[in-house]
Amino acid sequence: MAFIAFRGMRPFQQLVFTGFIVLISFLSFTLLSLALAIPLFGFDSLINIPGINDIGNPESIRILKYFQVVQSIGLFIIPPVIIGWLFSEKLSEYLFLNRSITSLTVILAISVTILSLPIINYTGELNSKMQLPHWLSGVERWMKNTEENAALLTDAFLEVETLGGLLFNLFMIAFLPAIGEELLFRGVIQRIFTKWTKNHNWGIWISAILFSALHMQFYGFIPRMILGVLFGYLLVWSGSVWLPILAHFINNAFAVIMIHLINSNILNPEIEDIGATPESHYFALLSFVVAVSLMWIIKNLNRDKIIGIPSN
Repeated sequence: MAFIAFRGMRPFQQLVFTGFIVLISFLSFTLLSLALAIPLFGFDSLINIPGINDIGNPESIRILKYFQVVQSIGLFIIPPVIIGWLFSEKLSEYLFLNRSITSLTVILAISVTILSLPIINYTGELNSKMQLPHWLSGVERWMKNTEENAALLTDAFLEVETLGGLLFNLFMIAFLPAIGEELLFRGVIQRIFTKWTKNHNWGIWISAILFSALHMQFYGFIPRMILGVLFGYLLVWSGSVWLPILAHFINNAFAVIMIHLINSNILNPEIEDIGATPESHYFALLSFVVAVSLMWIIKNLNRDKIIGIPSN
């Protein structure tokens, strides 16, 4: 049965309806995750859900990872599928899932993702020095506490010693976000704002800002926004959402593997700071030049696949 009533919506209506679908899906999966937690972890897990003060307990980490996975599916993966089905008669076409990409484009996208890390680190270092006016000192303390708690939780998630633990982290931190966040932010939200403004640049930057803001990590806002812009242009210039999905996965997976190797004393921790330290700023500049050049090549290789302004 086709639901055609949603296909004539204006962009603002689509945006509001998208927010509604995301909220309902997230709440539904949250309730589902709570219900399933009882047989999986016991009734106490439902009464006393672990928090930031419990991350030293391996069982608490298992529970938190479980909720992270289920809620990621409900927040990012399910909503764009529902939205694409309601807004278009062809789900795969709406979400740009039906377009192929060449092997050379894939190699270039992987390269630009990895080689842009120094400039991402540089912008992250600049962002970390952000200071608010004195009259907003309370807000600044809250932001720093939120950032520190998020960092503590992420470190606890990444602290694994087995191959199975590493593979699960790749699934939770790289695979699920790459698919879900790209389908939602690039496949749906970027499409809506591009149609609204009739301009791909506006669509890419607005969706990238929202993409970064949703993570609620204020001192990493700029580098995450830049990544969102990178993923947005990869979609427009390749015509396929699979390319930003791949780039997103590579970015997250690279970080997970690097941190695992650092924790295992295989890599020097200083490798994380390339581009961010004064003595490595030239790497950031080189990274920027290389990334822009590779993106230009990707655009020119796929001129016949560049996405036009969407009509629905």
